[in-house]
Amino acid sequence: MPKAYPDELRQRAVEAVESGQTYAATARALGVSVSAIVKWTHRQRTTGSAAARPAGRRDQRRWLEPHKDWLLQRLSEAPGTSLKTLTQELGRRGVRTSHVSVWRLLRDAGVTFR
Repeated sequence: MPKAYPDELRQRAVEAVESGQTYAATARALGVSVSAIVKWTHRQRTTGSAAARPAGRRDQRRWLEPHKDWLLQRLSEAPGTSLKTLTQELGRRGVRTSHVSVWRLLRDAGVTFR
């Protein structure tokens, strides 16, 4: 994944547009796309900062969190249960999910599959 443009460049772009330069002229002068300038100025107007948002999904809330206890209980009853089986059992309980989501929740809980 490419790195975000520096905040200093973003701020220079926003200041140039606010001083009356066109988006296209600002983009040419700074060597970035017109759409980037538009997005940065929009972000400046709506949030008060043109800075890049944090990348990634750290501390992501797990949609399966309400089912964590059931999953751990199920694994303690049958330790050899596969992720695919757990996903299917959740489906029968009315929970639509993927085996990857189940794996992430269990990984975060310290469960390993070997």
